[in-house]
Amino acid sequence: MLGGQSETVKYRVFAGTWNVGGLAPPDDLDLEDWLDTKNDSYDIYVLGFQEIVPLNARNVLGPKQRRAAMKWQLLIGDALNSTRHGAAGMHGQGQGGAFRCLMSKQMVGIFVSVWTRSSLCRHVRHPGVCSVGAGVLGRLGNKGAVSVRFLLHGTSFCFVCCHLASGGEKGDALRRNADAAGILSRTSFLGFGGVAAAPGEVPKKILGHDRVVLLGDLNYRIAMDDDEARQLVRARKWGMLLEGDELLLELSSGRQFHGWHEGHVTFAPTYKYSRNSDHLHWCADGVAAGREKQHRAPAWCDRILWRGKGMKQVRYERCGCYRLSDHRPVRALFHAVCELADG
Repeated sequence: MLGGQSETVKYRVFAGTWNVGGLAPPDDLDLEDWLDTKNDSYDIYVLGFQEIVPLNARNVLGPKQRRAAMKWQLLIGDALNSTRHGAAGMHGQGQGGAFRCLMSKQMVGIFVSVWTRSSLCRHVRHPGVCSVGAGVLGRLGNKGAVSVRFLLHGTSFCFVCCHLASGGEKGDALRRNADAAGILSRTSFLGFGGVAAAPGEVPKKILGHDRVVLLGDLNYRIAMDDDEARQLVRARKWGMLLEGDELLLELSSGRQFHGWHEGHVTFAPTYKYSRNSDHLHWCADGVAAGREKQHRAPAWCDRILWRGKGMKQVRYERCGCYRLSDHRPVRALFHAVCELADG
């Protein structure tokens, strides 16, 4: 917690996203680097995953597979409350103690887990969740979003974990735009655990909240001539490659994401890597078989956006040391101002 005026308090919020490619995490996977636990400087963690299970018909249409989510929960808890660093030791107790899971929610492969310091739990009210499928038939959960919200002191927060339409063909970016629009319009928060909020106390819709973060595998690709993109990848000229980034083009045009902000992207693409290596799967020599080179071009699929006053992003990074998936995890740190509730 950061100091501030008597009427407000400022918290450090960690937001992270990772498409784990349908692979179960190994038992010894250490998340402390991604979660930056050695700094022991965060008050709230919101972690969004995509593809925690393979997106096959059995998982999309059948009963929920909870084993993977439970495994990720254990790994998160181990990392946040590890005795190998200060978060659960004397320094951590001074910063507000160990972390507790405030809520978690799974929809097929999308999984969101929210953790806060124990000392904050008493200030959190009206937690809520909502799942919106946008996949097959425009409704199934292989794509879509899981959104969570809560009131912290007198300020409402909403976090939207998305997995939007894939594909690098012409028109696919419009499908992603449509997915995002549908998620924003169809998500509606009702009472959680049978406890209804007082009328007007907390908003029902995403955009009605004071502080909103949208994260996930948004799947936006690079709109650029294939040969030109290949040369830029070979030269690792990421800034020039980003000039064709579909999401940045949307943000600058103010169409689908009017009012949303993104930090400056200074990191390498987050997709697509050969598993267990740092090699981009897309062959930079142009010898990829068939049309794969068109579909697997490197891209910044995994992003974190925000909107609302009282939010300041101070870090935005890709974590390159995790090679489990063909995606790399991304994290952002925000300083978020909360208004103290009356009384």
